[in-house]
Amino acid sequence: MSTNSFMNSASGHGAAAAAPARQVGHFQSDSQTDKRTGYGLPCAHCKTYYTADLPACPVCKSPQRVSAVEPLAQISPAEQLPDPAQLEEERERFLQEFNAQVVAAPLPPESATPAMHCNRQENHANAPVPATICQGCFDQLQERVDVLEAAMHMDIREAAQIVYDAVWADPSDPSKTYQNAAQALLIELRRRSSIPQIFGQLTPPVN
Repeated sequence: MSTNSFMNSASGHGAAAAAPARQVGHFQSDSQTDKRTGYGLPCAHCKTYYTADLPACPVCKSPQRVSAVEPLAQISPAEQLPDPAQLEEERERFLQEFNAQVVAAPLPPESATPAMHCNRQENHANAPVPATICQGCFDQLQERVDVLEAAMHMDIREAAQIVYDAVWADPSDPSKTYQNAAQALLIELRRRSSIPQIFGQLTPPVN
């Protein structure tokens, strides 16, 4: 083998060996320049955080982000509480004024409900009228009236017999015949109507 052939062969092997070395160096350079992308400011529209290399929000497609120089919302200072003694004084003054107004202008009476109306609707055809007595008192009075009406429905033959017995019970004084008859009839009516006996002359009420 000549000297030139050997050198060409060696130079060919050297180039072949050098080529992979350059390729490996290029791969290493690419791996060093590949960096992880972080998140940028959130979207100004939907507040979604997305990576800094994206030109627009992947959710709402808005290209605007929240401004980094936007001022923070001002927080109002805490309200100063008033003095407890002053609150108590104002409360007492308000109660006194309210009580004075109630005394000066009392509340109107409550309107009568249907349960408080008189149940004798036949006596109040135009409009319902509030009942002035309770149902228990009315039932008691109605019972007394029924007894009195039953006593007034005395049979005429019974009344005649009472008068006859009273006239002939004491015939010694003919001037008291009518008086004895009337007294006997009234006594019987009071007994039947359960009216207590009243001693003395009744005086009619003065209007």
